[in-house]
Amino acid sequence: MTKRVGLYPGTFDPVTNGHLDIVTRATRVVDHLIVAVAANAGKGPLFTLEERVAMVEADMADLAQSTGTTIEVRSFDTLLVDFTRDCGANLIVRGLRAVSDFEYEFQMAGMNARLSPDIETIFLMASERCQFISSRFVKEIGRLGGDISQFVTPRVKANLDEKFGF
Repeated sequence: MTKRVGLYPGTFDPVTNGHLDIVTRATRVVDHLIVAVAANAGKGPLFTLEERVAMVEADMADLAQSTGTTIEVRSFDTLLVDFTRDCGANLIVRGLRAVSDFEYEFQMAGMNARLSPDIETIFLMASERCQFISSRFVKEIGRLGGDISQFVTPRVKANLDEKFGF
């Protein structure tokens, strides 16, 4: 049987419980999952690439133990389909929260399919409890001193508190 290798890309600035939900559910359909942290300087991330990778690695170590699936964290700054192929993955995992996500993700999946027809994209709908969580909202709430503990792990909350000087 062929090993199913999936790649879950994102900026993860920061990684949220919504991301962890998608990772947990993705481990049910792949044998090995690569969580790919995009450099994505164009988005002006709050955390450096190295900081984001470290946060994701810490949270993925906890998840790998609980799911029994191997989870690897890698950073990238190349075309997604090229990176996916270079990693030996044949599946891109994307999470959808709302209808507004669908249009962008649909266009990206179509473009990726044209660039690399051998790589499939699957969409996982966010769990009901995670549909409204976004890194952008978490950063804004955290920056204004709101309680973000239900949206991120304690480790990520501590990193955000430190960034915001709390």
